[in-house]
Amino acid sequence: MNLKLAQIFLASSVALVFSSAAIAQPSPAASKPMVIDAAAVDNSYQLYEGSVVKVDKKTRTIFFKNKEGESKFVAGPEIKNFDQIKKGDRLSVTYELAVAIELIKTKSDGIRSKVETNTVTSSKANEKPSETIANKTTIIADIVEVNRDKKLVSVKGPSGKITTVTVKNPALLADVNVGEQVKVIYYDAMAASITTPKK
Repeated sequence: MNLKLAQIFLASSVALVFSSAAIAQPSPAASKPMVIDAAAVDNSYQLYEGSVVKVDKKTRTIFFKNKEGESKFVAGPEIKNFDQIKKGDRLSVTYELAVAIELIKTKSDGIRSKVETNTVTSSKANEKPSETIANKTTIIADIVEVNRDKKLVSVKGPSGKITTVTVKNPALLADVNVGEQVKVIYYDAMAASITTPKK
């Protein structure tokens, strides 16, 4: 795999595609929901992992190598702490996705809402370069279908799109019915970091 994802990430340009917070007013019934329980689905992916084999400080070019071959990345001025990068350091780029469902016991009044937020965390002045971009989307959605045999819940969000989510714990579906509302929270984060291997 090449370092295209790492380049985009480390250059922080992915932050431009994330939506700014857009808050819609929830219904009065949904403002104080009775939460029955929550279900979560977590997935984490290693997008890239490799070693620094060379650093050209004049051109700010970093050369990486892993079992798939060699790649290079030109670090722009937005990459802080460039001088901290040394030959033998490790680059790791990971992606994490989590979905949580809070079951809300209230009849749908047709009002749904969506709130999006994102945060960016960078390395400190004396640390090697690292950055994490995290996004959280909270949707109040209508339940349109429940399949207890397959542990599936289909919900319709504010845009009208229907999404089907797998619920790990089937007991959570015992008292969930079409017409009620759920709070669906999508969380995803991408992290890139350069570290010194432990000796």
